[in-house]
Amino acid sequence: MENRNLEFTCTGMENGGKFPTENTGRGQDISPEFVLRNLSPRAKTLAVTLEDLSHPIKNFTHWIIWNIPAADRIKSGIPAGSRVPELGGACQGIGYGFHRYAGPKPPKGKTHTYRFTLYALDCELELSAHSMKKAFLQKAKGHILQKGCMTGEFE
Repeated sequence: MENRNLEFTCTGMENGGKFPTENTGRGQDISPEFVLRNLSPRAKTLAVTLEDLSHPIKNFTHWIIWNIPAADRIKSGIPAGSRVPELGGACQGIGYGFHRYAGPKPPKGKTHTYRFTLYALDCELELSAHSMKKAFLQKAKGHILQKGCMTGEFE
């Protein structure tokens, strides 16, 4: 892994801040836009995970997508489906039981903390669309050039 972290922002959200309602299961449940800084020129693809750090199942995965062509921006509103033609055939694995973005939706009255992790990889991964985060991380081992995280809360 290269020594510099992958830095990124999510439109409408500060690191450690509150999720915009439109990016949650209580709003339109659309994925946010990501704007990346200092992306390695060696990066070929990007991957994103969204995890609920407060869930009883440790780091419960809400979303996982990989093989996004490397770029300094990932648009918002990524459509559901195991393959995303609009993103160069990127693959959405199983998160929250679905092949799609599933934003925060904790039990009423509870505040949960969520974490986005972005990965820059040096290759495309050959991985089944039925794969989950654990299989992705195993396959990505040795190919992750950079990684960055940000957290947000939602009630």
